[in-house]
Amino acid sequence: MNITQQRFEGFIKTPVLWKNSSVYKLTQFEIEQRSLSFDIAIDANLRLGKYVERFVSYQLSKDNSIKTIAENIQISKNKITLGELDCILLKGEKPIHLEIIYKFYLYDASLGKDYLQHWIGPNRKDSLVEKLDKLQQKQLPLLYSKECLRYLQSIDLNVKDIEQQVYFKAQLFVPFRMNTAIESSINKDCIVGFYIHQEELSQFKNAKFYIPSKKDWLIIPHTNIDWLHYKDFVRESSTYLQRQFSPLCWIKTNTGELKKIFLVWWPPQVV
Repeated sequence: MNITQQRFEGFIKTPVLWKNSSVYKLTQFEIEQRSLSFDIAIDANLRLGKYVERFVSYQLSKDNSIKTIAENIQISKNKITLGELDCILLKGEKPIHLEIIYKFYLYDASLGKDYLQHWIGPNRKDSLVEKLDKLQQKQLPLLYSKECLRYLQSIDLNVKDIEQQVYFKAQLFVPFRMNTAIESSINKDCIVGFYIHQEELSQFKNAKFYIPSKKDWLIIPHTNIDWLHYKDFVRESSTYLQRQFSPLCWIKTNTGELKKIFLVWWPPQVV
């Protein structure tokens, strides 16, 4: 299996972060998550978010109930870009404005006052709540702007007929040896691993490690790679931590179990 196919399979098998409209009243897009052979060219230089959008575009094209009308629609005013609509499609006869999101979040109970506020990006630069707020306050309202209404008229669509949905997939990581239950509206199937701090690494001295590139974060861990021994991993991973970058890693335990983890640069937080 080639690397692009492995990434595509990882994307397909990543669950949506919630079901129906249980979070922020944002309705999740429903599509069959079936395995496909990804047989088109894709620009390897795309950043991860745009790379995933190409996977979604391909997935949509293989569903006979869906017709994609337009993708990556730039909405501008006086030559200044106001924003972008990821996709407008017909599902059956229903027009849908679809926003596509694929994220990695870590659970930190020291943040915020409720369960949604506990999810933070691996480098603590973004959060689930920030993304949800942006969707509700900026990205979805763009559909109703004067400039977007003119665009919709040009493709013979009435904004009143369009339903807005999100296709929000995520990989979630909890603290090492965490026992806390995750709130029910978050899809627990999204939890794929844990995160640890540098001082906890010694508990894995007998394990082997691998640091995938960022696009390979999508991939489900497998054994057909060049593993690093503990000392080599500590040395190599330290270069990431010094730059305040938390790498996603694979661990192969001495029993052969494969795990996906984040090694985080930030110190343990006090709850």
